[in-house]
Amino acid sequence: MQLSPGAARFAADLAALWPEDEREGRPLGLAGSGGPDSLALLLLAAEALPGQIAVASIDHGLRPEAAGEVALVGRIAGERGIPFAALKVSLAPGNLQAEARAARYAALSRWADEAGLGAIATAHHADDQAETLLMRLNRGSGLAGLAGVRPRGRIEGSETLLLRPLLGWRKAELAAVVTEAGITPAEDPSNTNPAFDRARLRAALAQADWLDPVQIAASAAHLAEGWQALEWYAELDWHEMVMREEGDSGAPGFSYCANVPRVIAIETILRIIRELGGHATRSEAARAWDRLWAGENASLGGVLAVPGVEKVEKVGVTMRVWRFRPEPARGRVN
Repeated sequence: MQLSPGAARFAADLAALWPEDEREGRPLGLAGSGGPDSLALLLLAAEALPGQIAVASIDHGLRPEAAGEVALVGRIAGERGIPFAALKVSLAPGNLQAEARAARYAALSRWADEAGLGAIATAHHADDQAETLLMRLNRGSGLAGLAGVRPRGRIEGSETLLLRPLLGWRKAELAAVVTEAGITPAEDPSNTNPAFDRARLRAALAQADWLDPVQIAASAAHLAEGWQALEWYAELDWHEMVMREEGDSGAPGFSYCANVPRVIAIETILRIIRELGGHATRSEAARAWDRLWAGENASLGGVLAVPGVEKVEKVGVTMRVWRFRPEPARGRVN
């Protein structure tokens, strides 16, 4: 059967991210919210991959309408013979949107494992990517943040493959797919709630018709390529310039011959902190680099870093050498 132009385009976009020889006959899992974007993803995938998809919809427990939206996705999937899972999550206190996102992806990863899925696809599109890039520019994000949402990656904390095959599509194109199918999608009121930064930016972009979200999304893709190159260099820096050492107390540590641009060294510092069982953000690692470069000690993630200058036998030249050790336990004051 010949595919419609939209389904053929979707199949090509998906194949670029997830080639046939990687799929091993496993289905593609779709994240469905009942909104126009995810319903378009469902409809396009149902035509392009008949019998090879499954759908899950998640109730975050934040709105009374959520149960009905999950039921909508279930009904549309059921009408097309697509396996469906209704998932429910509970959120920890804190930033609601961040907590909802973390809980959502954790639930999708568990579902993928249980259902034997090959990957999870979400309906992020070009307008989403443009909004993300502009928001992060406005916040002064570094290159890792400006790379936007990646078309292909892993769900954090898991091996679940995460795909975003619609990043080249406009929101209006996806809405048209749903309209043509005669389906009325759900609308999440948070999408237009000015209490959220993204909603305010979305409203502003709607008034700026001279901005092209597809081209902004393309810029994010170029930035992602640049970031990928930096990650490759950071991997090289780790293997060539970081050495494991034992401290006087027998505690493990690392020495780092710091001789690369700051943006690379920050990634290496983060990896050292992780290897020593700590955790730090990029901004914290950047501040640590600034102190070390100035010849001052730095403390982050439970690790103490001490700067020095010495001749490195491996390369035969004098270099900055920074030593990282777990911070000693602080004695209690009685």
